[in-house]
Amino acid sequence: MQALEFVAPTTVDEAISALAAGGGRARPLSGGTDLIAQLQEGRLALDTVVDLKRIPDLMAISISGDGLTLGASASCHSINANQAIRDAYPALIDSTHLIGGTQIQGRASLGGNLCNSSPAADSIPNLIAHSVTCNIAGPNGSRSVAVEDFCTGPGRNVLESGEFLVSLDFPAPPPNFGAAYLRFIPRNEMDIAVVGAGASVVLSDDKSTIQSARVALGAVAPTPLYVEEAGAALAGQPVSEESLARAAELARAAARPISDMRGTIPQRKHLSAVLTQRALRIAIDRARGTKTVDELGRLNGHG
Repeated sequence: MQALEFVAPTTVDEAISALAAGGGRARPLSGGTDLIAQLQEGRLALDTVVDLKRIPDLMAISISGDGLTLGASASCHSINANQAIRDAYPALIDSTHLIGGTQIQGRASLGGNLCNSSPAADSIPNLIAHSVTCNIAGPNGSRSVAVEDFCTGPGRNVLESGEFLVSLDFPAPPPNFGAAYLRFIPRNEMDIAVVGAGASVVLSDDKSTIQSARVALGAVAPTPLYVEEAGAALAGQPVSEESLARAAELARAAARPISDMRGTIPQRKHLSAVLTQRALRIAIDRARGTKTVDELGRLNGHG
């Protein structure tokens, strides 16, 4: 790995200045679990790395009646350990406990996972299901982008030169809200998703009707895929296997995977439907206040 200048600003403005001074050969470091590997393998050539983990705004976690704001560099471990998040946003833990092993989770961040912009990222379908807003800072000021519009291609996103992600805003869960994320992998742990599916629902007061829903897929297109038509098909429909099957079929139809060493096109399209239907079932259970097997395990100290 080549010699690098390492800069550790303590404010957003200092980070903007450091990135501007480095020009096109400076890159922000949020968690570093992807960036460092890319530098070691020679896939990325830089002169300057700007560490964002000493900026309080990027490490902050704030949860209130208005929703949840996660600093883009807040570690997965800090999210996993936050009981208020586990209670109000249990589906978020579905993703954070899958991003690497325990040691990696001490550095890895949802912001870094998003900015790496892998089509197979475990956090992004879940962020889409939660209607997250991305807050960005740069030399031309601040702006916000819906998370489903953030990624533009494999490893590419809307961040312009000198910009970086500051925080992620989650709206407060409405009454009778539930969400879930599932993935299929060849091995039991620490592997890249063959397919991932995130889903959320809002149920009626009597919990028999789906008022609204969102569905997103990973690893089946050049970017994480917001399947808007699947959510629209569920709106106003009864909670039934027939309703979920229709949404699952729309997810299967929307998937545009490739065949590679981890899976074939037919397999991935099939999994898109299966995981969508399963994630919706879990989301409905959570909206009804039912604990999942994974959540019961976590409550008992397993995972």
